[in-house]
Amino acid sequence: MSTLLIKNIDAAVTCDGEDSLLHGVDLLSVDGIIRGIGANLDQEAALKPDRVIDASGMIAYPGLVNAHHHLFQVFSRNLPEVQNLELFDWLVALYEVWKNMTEETERLASLTAMGELMKNGCTTVFDHHYLFPANGGDLLEAQWQAAQELGVRMHFSRGSMDRSRKDGGLPPDSVVQTIDEIMQDSVRLIEKYQDTSFGAMKRIALAPCSPFSVSEDLLRESARLARDYGVRLHTHLCETKDEEKYTLEKVGLRPLAYMEKLDWVGNDVWYAHGIHFNTQELQLLAKTGTGVCHCPVSNMKLSSGIARIPEMLEMGIPVGLGVDGSASNDGSNLLEELRVAYLLHRLNSSDQAPTGYDVLKMATMGSARLLGREKEIGSLEIGKCADLFLVRANRLELVGALFDPKSVLGTVGLKDAVDYTIVNGEVTVENGRLVRVDEERLAFEANAQDRKYLGR
Repeated sequence: MSTLLIKNIDAAVTCDGEDSLLHGVDLLSVDGIIRGIGANLDQEAALKPDRVIDASGMIAYPGLVNAHHHLFQVFSRNLPEVQNLELFDWLVALYEVWKNMTEETERLASLTAMGELMKNGCTTVFDHHYLFPANGGDLLEAQWQAAQELGVRMHFSRGSMDRSRKDGGLPPDSVVQTIDEIMQDSVRLIEKYQDTSFGAMKRIALAPCSPFSVSEDLLRESARLARDYGVRLHTHLCETKDEEKYTLEKVGLRPLAYMEKLDWVGNDVWYAHGIHFNTQELQLLAKTGTGVCHCPVSNMKLSSGIARIPEMLEMGIPVGLGVDGSASNDGSNLLEELRVAYLLHRLNSSDQAPTGYDVLKMATMGSARLLGREKEIGSLEIGKCADLFLVRANRLELVGALFDPKSVLGTVGLKDAVDYTIVNGEVTVENGRLVRVDEERLAFEANAQDRKYLGR
């Protein structure tokens, strides 16, 4: 039995159903599950925790849940030749880089990107991995090795592309596969990574890349297979007007109508971006419980547009938060994403925008709901997984800002790493540093591999 006692938490922002803010409490984790939240838990005679953290002067938050990412892209961020491109041209240029992905490149990129996420309070990572180059090796196994080394909760995806340039798509031939290859490997990976136990450290979704890089048959077969195995479905949708134009020209339907035709709506489906939905389409999302992962920094960088998040929240559409790929975000910091989301919608929607606390809930319970894990993660409650982060309040950047700890991460933001990140009751970040890896050595090895990968 593994036990962790966090004592004297100054304020605990629980993100529970009552939006409780607790003061002066302890939190007890036993075997990765929260077994107590209250005052003076250390006075129980039978309690002899393996570790005690004194959280005096600290604020506790539920671990952030990143509901959309492309870990491999961390090795192609800030490339000058793509900085001013929009999505389609950006993809065409970068596929020429990404087609060289290998297991070692994937492992180091995953360590780098997930490590950055964890240093900023993220405890669960979903990765939309749709790139499987010929002779690239077992890339998801490389991700799993990285996740285990870091101690993060991992949601994989078996993404896919079967439409290359010769078929009217964007990627080169070397990164697409046949439907039979994709389906066979999808079964293998579901059986390997789909752990349905409570508090599982690994799960998987099926995630064809996008309507413009996969065929109708692949979308239909992926939905069938996902329902057969009880895994979730994910893809990019309504990210750009170019995508809308593409589906109208190819199949005579707007993107969401096309996906609905292929059985890609329901409470086991979530889309990345969802910028260009019209009002009728928002109503369909709300009716079917189909979710959306909001990625504001990426949407701003690629000039894609602003998602109608205030309306989605008002209509009850499941909405979570994600950083998207590091090459369209140039970072893996969900705390930064949280503040940008707050500011973007204040600018665009004024008093109709979500509050700082609303955006925090998107990044915690909202994203947990997209992953189908709202009963396990996303809030600080007895019986849920002990996934959380701690922030020392007495820092210059937060002076005068702590009268509303529920909203401060959105309104003011955090300009440095968190003090502790705890995943499954285990400390993975301490004093702002990764516990299980040598950050300087990782940075050195990752930079060396990146130069080799890019040929620079």
